[in-house]
Amino acid sequence: MLTLTLLVVVLIMVLVFTFTNGFHDAANAIATAVATRVLTPQQAVIWGAFWNLIGALGGTAVAKTIGSGLVDTTFITLVTVLCAMIAGTVWNITTWYFGLPTSSSHSLLGGLFGAAVGSSGTWHVIKWSVAKVDPNTGHTVMDGVYPKVILPMVSSPVAGFVGGFLIMALLFLVIRPMRRALANMVFGKLQILSCTYMAWSHGFADGQKTMGIMALALFAATKTGHLDHLPAWLQFLHAPKFEIVGWVKWSCAIAMAWGTYIGGWKIIKTLGHSLVRLKPVHGFAAETTGATILLITGKLGMPVSTTHSITTAIMGVACAKRFNALDWVITERIIWAWVMTIPASGIIAYLLVRALGLAGLR
Repeated sequence: MLTLTLLVVVLIMVLVFTFTNGFHDAANAIATAVATRVLTPQQAVIWGAFWNLIGALGGTAVAKTIGSGLVDTTFITLVTVLCAMIAGTVWNITTWYFGLPTSSSHSLLGGLFGAAVGSSGTWHVIKWSVAKVDPNTGHTVMDGVYPKVILPMVSSPVAGFVGGFLIMALLFLVIRPMRRALANMVFGKLQILSCTYMAWSHGFADGQKTMGIMALALFAATKTGHLDHLPAWLQFLHAPKFEIVGWVKWSCAIAMAWGTYIGGWKIIKTLGHSLVRLKPVHGFAAETTGATILLITGKLGMPVSTTHSITTAIMGVACAKRFNALDWVITERIIWAWVMTIPASGIIAYLLVRALGLAGLR
């Protein structure tokens, strides 16, 4: 009974985190459309919520990486997952309060790593780099934290900045002979498409991350043997193997979409207005760049930060205009928050696991 109760608490906590991801990170998908006045804030959150929902149902590659590719599941318990979720949520809410567009993905990963180390008592629980055979192609591929987290964590912001800069430079050549009013009208229409692309890509990339955690919690609870005799109406909680089932996908997708609808107005303001002043052509360039990065990395099963992708794309677009168009004070605050996210959430999760261990919960 204790295992079932704890599992329900963990599943609720996963959905709470997914909801905070919605109002924290999904604002990244709609901030530029609001800043360029292509959509009103209310239109943007409804549009973003819908396409987040659709995107979150689009795949499971990232979910499988999060749930089984980064830490040794032998040492994962429900307490591990609970502490990881609490740590990630605390960091999300803290940075949301200060209006900082930090990465919910990295707060989730930091929480998972810290909780796993706390549960196992060793760093070896983290799968740093593992070679495995792809069942679809038969080719050997690299899995683990180095290829799936650290490499894209460094390369995706660079790709966002460079991609945003180059696309904006190309678009400057396109709009040079156009009148300003015509350019704003054309790219105002095109930005509806790029905003949709960005919202879908965010759901596709970020919606899967908590699906993986939820599936991991179900698997961890089932392997204890305490769910073997559940009544028929609770059999959906029994997961003898790690897999992303339909109700897990839908519950996480709906929680994220609802969080997007509630809206992250402080972060919309930081990304859409404070960081740099945007016109529709700039929003189109930034969203197209960020969404493409998320689509590619999502297909590869890499849990890349939506925040890093869209924010660095906006920075690249701004610098294509002129380097002093970017507010470097805000940029420095954002970068420091990025650097601190994984260590901070990891430490919180580690301390929570240790504290609950002293209380007899493991």
